[in-house]
Amino acid sequence: MRAIYALLCCILLVGPARAADNPPGPYAGSASCRQCHERFYRLWSTSMHGLAMQPYSAQFAKQNLAPQRRSVAIGQEKYRYDIQQGVVIETGRQGTKRFKIAHALGGKNVYYFLTPFDRGRLQTLPVAYDVHKQEWFDTAASGVRHFPGGQRGAPVDWREYPYTFNTACYNCHVSQLSTNYDLATDTYHTTWAEPGINCEACHGPASEHNRIALATPQGQPLTDPRIISAKTMTTAQRNDMCAGCHAKANPLTTAFPPGERFCDHFDLVTLEDPDYYPDGRDLGENYTFTSWSMSPCVKSGRLDCMHCHTSSGRYRFKQEKFNDACLPCHLDKVQDPPVHTRHAAGSEGSKCIACHMPMTSFARMNRSDHSMRPPAPAATLAYGSPNACNICHADKEAAWADGFVRQWRTRDYQAPLLERAALIDAARKRDWTRLPAMLAYIADPQHDEVFAASLIRLMPPSQDQKLLTTLLAAAQDPSPLVRGAAVQALGAIPVAESLQALIAAAADDYRLVRVRAAAGLAGFGPMSLPPTDQARIDQAEGEYLVYLTARPDQWSAHYNLGNYRLGRGENRQAVASYQAALKLDPNAILPMVNSAIAHARLGERDQAETWLRKALAQAPDNAAANFNMGLLTAEKKDLRAAEKYLKKAFAADPQMAQAAYNLCVITAADRLAEAVTWCRKASELNPQDTRYAYTLAFCLNRKGESAEAIRILTALKEKYPHYKEAEMLLNSITKQ
Repeated sequence: MRAIYALLCCILLVGPARAADNPPGPYAGSASCRQCHERFYRLWSTSMHGLAMQPYSAQFAKQNLAPQRRSVAIGQEKYRYDIQQGVVIETGRQGTKRFKIAHALGGKNVYYFLTPFDRGRLQTLPVAYDVHKQEWFDTAASGVRHFPGGQRGAPVDWREYPYTFNTACYNCHVSQLSTNYDLATDTYHTTWAEPGINCEACHGPASEHNRIALATPQGQPLTDPRIISAKTMTTAQRNDMCAGCHAKANPLTTAFPPGERFCDHFDLVTLEDPDYYPDGRDLGENYTFTSWSMSPCVKSGRLDCMHCHTSSGRYRFKQEKFNDACLPCHLDKVQDPPVHTRHAAGSEGSKCIACHMPMTSFARMNRSDHSMRPPAPAATLAYGSPNACNICHADKEAAWADGFVRQWRTRDYQAPLLERAALIDAARKRDWTRLPAMLAYIADPQHDEVFAASLIRLMPPSQDQKLLTTLLAAAQDPSPLVRGAAVQALGAIPVAESLQALIAAAADDYRLVRVRAAAGLAGFGPMSLPPTDQARIDQAEGEYLVYLTARPDQWSAHYNLGNYRLGRGENRQAVASYQAALKLDPNAILPMVNSAIAHARLGERDQAETWLRKALAQAPDNAAANFNMGLLTAEKKDLRAAEKYLKKAFAADPQMAQAAYNLCVITAADRLAEAVTWCRKASELNPQDTRYAYTLAFCLNRKGESAEAIRILTALKEKYPHYKEAEMLLNSITKQ
């Protein structure tokens, strides 16, 4: 039975902790900084960092909240905030319930509120407060994604785990946190040193620094500060430190010490995620760092977050000097904005950030685009992504804006962006007619790392030589993000060249690449290697297991661990991991499907069928469940049922070439014309899979269409000179 994996990117942000090169020492708390750093303490304590989470109190409510004028209806319940009691009241099917407000999160645009639940959980309450509009709204409904083409998501019930503070948003709102999750009892004993992002989150433990400072005579410099200072960091270190909270990322470790490298602790989410438009603009909540990584200013190596922002997150430049942020690199444009902007001096259109960092809103939170790219109305026309011109001129069409920028700029600066976006759009739609262009872009030394990594992640694995050659080269790319994506893709292509690349990648300088190499090597099974290579692989495997077990409260962590064990042939252990995943989320379909695969490999077909039926009862149209049930029933010789399930799988996912291919195999015995149709679909959907083309030629020859069969086999032989089966079939046909 062939597994269909969907290794999830768990978007769990893990905050800063002690730097590896900082001597061990206890945390002292932000109040200990005040004696010597009063001014900075006051700036920090009133900033969005310092107030990222606050204890709820009557005083807080009086200063920050307005009464709720009308109840918010969510399903069959209604919710109302009671400012006097400090509770959210639920009225509905089960009568009246009161949920005490314990903490408030955020405050720049929205306040979210936490209430204690059983087993140590802090749950995000279903109503939140819009700071600008001074109104209460449905928390979950505000976060529904409205994807292009009319697709939209559905709100998650506020009681579910995505709204559990301990497992979702905690680590960028408190400091020195320990989740302390007990899987056996499914209980949290979460603790933190301080609410908000405190001084030591970015500077490391301060106790030793404080001792030295107090022992040093006033006015004398500290000979050994024993503290981490952003002033001594490189540009990349400062950017990476901020990215720990300002990135949509998959954590590799449980802590991110300030001063260390982002890709040693995270894998960045890129445009494979539908929360981005194909051109890279934000559609959902993306936390800045992905778009920041696409900025030409950032790529220059001269710009870091603290050029524009203070360490407490405030903007450095006053209103009357709003364009000074772009100095010294763009002096000519700052001195005479109208020449560049075609807008009056001092107007909104002559602000650099108005055109290069336009603000959009999602879930009532305003975000500036940090890619700093110029307006691209043509991308709005093609993909519906926002552009700066029409954000200001909302009464105009994108075509109007596109006409102006083309008139104002003789160079078609939009063309390269549109080409990149077209490749992402095609890859998302699985339109592999653009594959040669995708491979050429990845191979281009001037590629954007975010777009290149995104394309690699979106492409299906195959043994196509051009794809393999491109991935092998990308595994040597200067960007660890691209190398990690390439190594992950090579892990799904079981050939000798991939194995050698994975062994080499296990010794990469970046943890991200080593972890991806270890994941891929697990699928190759036991090997006899030189001691040096084996030691490197063992170390990478240890890092990979840390990554898999870093979040025991996430069902996806156990699911991914199950996939790792399944790849190693540890089928019984894989079943145990999938069961742990289902304990945390009994409705998760993927662990059910892969539990069935593990049982089938153990020869336990009845258990495999039981899990697939559970999955189909939960999600009757799930492509993976129907596909695997089709394979299982085919093995049981129930070809009529197998055909039904495989057709349902293909209907659910019309890009599933495997389903089409297996339908060809089933129908070939008595419906040859239908078999040819199915095999042609499979070959068109995945032209890199030689089995599909070979089987299509075989069926065509049986059908009497030998000329087309010869053409397909000749092309196969030219592309794959060592494909002996194709050569033998071609010879047998031509000799008939």
